[in-house]
Amino acid sequence: MRGYFGIGVQGISKAGNLGAVMRTAHAFGASFVYTVDAHHKALNIDTTDTSRTLKHLPHYQWDSVEDMRLPQDCTLVGVELCDRSVEMPSFRHPLAVAYVLGPEQGSLSPEMQDLCTYIVKIPTKFCINVSLAAALTLYDRTLCLGGYPERPLQPGGPDLAAVEEWRKLRARAG
Repeated sequence: MRGYFGIGVQGISKAGNLGAVMRTAHAFGASFVYTVDAHHKALNIDTTDTSRTLKHLPHYQWDSVEDMRLPQDCTLVGVELCDRSVEMPSFRHPLAVAYVLGPEQGSLSPEMQDLCTYIVKIPTKFCINVSLAAALTLYDRTLCLGGYPERPLQPGGPDLAAVEEWRKLRARAG
């Protein structure tokens, strides 16, 4: 997959959730993870990040929205239920992007929302856990930009010839 991405959380307060977000980011191939205004207890991820993400990618910690420093030309995309958000299944993910999610019992701050080029929402009836939202966001990015073959019209997967052709194309692109 071309491009790069990072994922972060504003105002996170639970180490279990941050560890799960970091583990998910690592599993999906993130370039970096970050926190903004994280509670000091949330940063104690020694037992919650079982993939040891910090040994594999950087974690940036910023005290405030004003302190954030993303790479040049990196698009900030908020994941939030708000009036401005578009449903994720209809969203084209940018190649160079940092996703930001809100805290466990709150929303992205108005200042953070103002910085976002786009805000997307996961089409659920109500808010879900921040670590699950991170996983769904990165899964959707993978579907959108991963170069996978189109889904068949009938239930089930593509025939084996289509899968083999896709693997050959992917091997050439990599």
